[in-house]
Amino acid sequence: MNKSDLIDAIATKANASKAATAVLLNATMEAIAEALVKGDSVQLIGFGTFSSSERAARTGRNPQTGKEMKIAAKKVARFKAGTALSTAMNKPKGKKK
Repeated sequence: MNKSDLIDAIATKANASKAATAVLLNATMEAIAEALVKGDSVQLIGFGTFSSSERAARTGRNPQTGKEMKIAAKKVARFKAGTALSTAMNKPKGKKK
C-alpha cells in the first residue's frame, strides 16, 4: 500500500473527500516528524509508538573491496507496535479443510 492507496482507504472508511484526507494525512505525518526531530516520542495507544534514537558511529566494510570505512553517527526513527496491532496481526486464520 502506498500513500495514495492509504488516502483512498481512509477517505472511504471516514466517508470524506480524498483532498481533505490527503491534507490531514500530510499534517499527521509532519506532526510526527517534527516530534521525532525534537527528540519526543509519539504514542498512539493500541497502534504503536514512534520514537527516535541515536545510532553510534562505527566502522564498516565495503562489500566489494573489503576496505574498512567509517560510518557516521546518526539519528534514526523507530516504531514499536502496540498490543492491539500485534494481536490483530497475529490472529490465527480460519482453519481450512
